[in-house]
Amino acid sequence: MNVLFSIVLPIFALVGAGWLARYFKVLGPTAAVELNLFVVYLGMPALLFRIMAKAQWSDLNQPGFIAAFGLGSAAIFVVTVLARRAQGALLPDASLDGLNAGYANVGFIGFPLCLAAFGPTSQAPVTITAILTVCILFGIAVMLVEIGLNPEGNLFAIGSKVLIKLAKNPMLISPVLGVIYAAAAPPMPEGLNRFVSLLGDAASPCALVSLGLFIADTSSKPNWRDLSALVSLKLIGQPAITWLLARYVFDLSPLLTGTAVVVAALPTGTGSFMMASLYRRDATATAGSIMASTVFSVVTISILVTLFRA
Repeated sequence: MNVLFSIVLPIFALVGAGWLARYFKVLGPTAAVELNLFVVYLGMPALLFRIMAKAQWSDLNQPGFIAAFGLGSAAIFVVTVLARRAQGALLPDASLDGLNAGYANVGFIGFPLCLAAFGPTSQAPVTITAILTVCILFGIAVMLVEIGLNPEGNLFAIGSKVLIKLAKNPMLISPVLGVIYAAAAPPMPEGLNRFVSLLGDAASPCALVSLGLFIADTSSKPNWRDLSALVSLKLIGQPAITWLLARYVFDLSPLLTGTAVVVAALPTGTGSFMMASLYRRDATATAGSIMASTVFSVVTISILVTLFRA
């Protein structure tokens, strides 16, 4: 119970603050978009750069952790895409549902939650999960959507288009620059360190408030039968597979196991909604997945954090 009130609820209270601010019209209809842009292009890149610039190679050289989390995400994504295709869904829509089931909200919730639950040493592993989720999983989904929308298209052209999109993603560029800085430059000057710290410290609270604003603007009514399956895969299936891999296949340390499982259990990230909007697909299931998984994850994450902090 102490974990619920001291770690989990303060994180989700910021989501609630954003929801209330939008519900009572303290913030306007463009607030979610604008605050999200700040997080994606300023706050989160600064946070990722700082973490990677100060990380040791031993913090990042975690092949077992990468495999456990990556394979857990991939398994849920592939199973969902294949199941939705078997039900007759088009490849772009099946790919979006794959993201709904396997795309953890690492950037908005993962960093502050793991920092509160496991301490600063968890931040480098969480950065690894962010790269796997935001870049690799998202990139594969984008490629599948492009193939589905252009079945006769040239695969090389489609692949090039996806790589260009990823190369422009600040969530990918910033940690890469951090690694380069750590390898080639002296410790950050006080002024630069202060600058990236101020920006990076603002990322998590702004991300959580932005998520609340987004949920408040979600008014669509999804198919609850399909939605329950997606939310179950996200909140139960993905962390269960990740735990089995971390514990029995790769024999990770308690800290890495707990971090991998808790991040895997995070609710659906907003990246899938951004993709649905970008490609003008029906975003009803996506919006419902984000909203429902965020609400129910308060319970599931409280249980997991309690177990792995014991």
